[in-house]
Amino acid sequence: MFKNTFQSGFLSILYSIGSKPLQIWDKKVRNGHIKRITDNDIQSLVLEVEGTNVSTTYITCPADPKKTLGIKLPFLVMIIKNLKKYFTFEVQVLDDKNVRRRFRASNYQSTTRVKPFICTMPMRLDDGWNQIQFNLSDFTRRAYGTNYIETLRVQIHANCRIRRVYFSDRLYSEDELPAEFKLYLPVQNKAKVSSIMPAHVQNHMFLSLCINLVYFLHSSDTADGIPSFPLFILSAHVHIGWILVALSFCCFSSVVLDLCDWFPSAE
Repeated sequence: MFKNTFQSGFLSILYSIGSKPLQIWDKKVRNGHIKRITDNDIQSLVLEVEGTNVSTTYITCPADPKKTLGIKLPFLVMIIKNLKKYFTFEVQVLDDKNVRRRFRASNYQSTTRVKPFICTMPMRLDDGWNQIQFNLSDFTRRAYGTNYIETLRVQIHANCRIRRVYFSDRLYSEDELPAEFKLYLPVQNKAKVSSIMPAHVQNHMFLSLCINLVYFLHSSDTADGIPSFPLFILSAHVHIGWILVALSFCCFSSVVLDLCDWFPSAE
């Protein structure tokens, strides 16, 4: 879809307040719903994906199963609201070995497993709105020892609310983001938050992000001819106090799916 398009900066594939937010997406619903509603926290339209089974209610892009996105930008960013229910999403990428790999993150598993064609990992979201930042290039390199070429498909399952899904060439600070890529609270909510926060807290860091990676050496044998990776638990905690401060400055909590040097090398 975007393979022959010049790509730099930001490339959005879903915006909940657009005229046709699912124009390039397909949706599957069984015992659930996918609809646009007004979220009380941000007083704006969002896309709600809910279902009794996460595997049978989802949206997928591109809509045509025979097509691929062809997006080369390495960072996937999703503005998602935690509904305190099971939730998962999946990204399919192509690497420099011409192999299609899938990364699946969910909030209902506790260990990471790397298999030849799919890597599944745990994800913990804070209450309310979260920004999920997925470093596709780093994940591909650390999980498979190969280089990220492009993203082929994105699939978001129940249960969540979605504001925006986009790709970027790098991670941008809040000040660098275009206005339409920020999440705003209603004016009355912002005034209420700022009025109860001490000045020294307001001047402190907007977001306090702590990523704890706890991994255990896997003692079993290999799977499918590929050595099993050490298992780890990814827990991204954003203290609720900092969320209030962040939201008062048009920020929101971040869940950064970036393993940095904590992920054991694939080499």
